[in-house]
Amino acid sequence: MKMIPEATDLIILHLLQHNFLNETRFAQAYARGKFNHKKWGKQRIIRELKFRDISKYNIDLSLKEISETDYLSTFNALAKKRFLQLATEKNLQRKRKKFADYLLYRGWESFMVWDKVRELIK
Repeated sequence: MKMIPEATDLIILHLLQHNFLNETRFAQAYARGKFNHKKWGKQRIIRELKFRDISKYNIDLSLKEISETDYLSTFNALAKKRFLQLATEKNLQRKRKKFADYLLYRGWESFMVWDKVRELIK
C-alpha cells in the first residue's frame, strides 16, 4: 500500500495483538479445510504448511484437528471411489500405478496406500 515502514510495523503489531494474525489458527483452519473439502492426507497438508513456513509445533497442533476415525473412513471412501473409476482399466500394473499415484499425490501415507492396493487390486 506504499506506506512508510513505521506505519506498516504499527499496523502489523496491532493485528497481532488483537489476534487477527495468528499462525496457529491459520494452520488449524487450513488442515481442517483441506482435509474436509479436498480430501487431502496428512502428508500433503504437512508439505503445504511447511511451504508456507508454519512452525512444526503449529503443524502438529493442526493435525490434531483431524480425528483418526474420520481420517480412516475418508481414506477408505476415497480409495473405493478411485477403484471404481479404474474398473475399465484392463492392464493390472497400470491400474495399480494409477490407483497408488492418485492417493499418494493427495498426501495419504504410503503404507496405507500400498496396503489398500494389495487389498483391492489382485
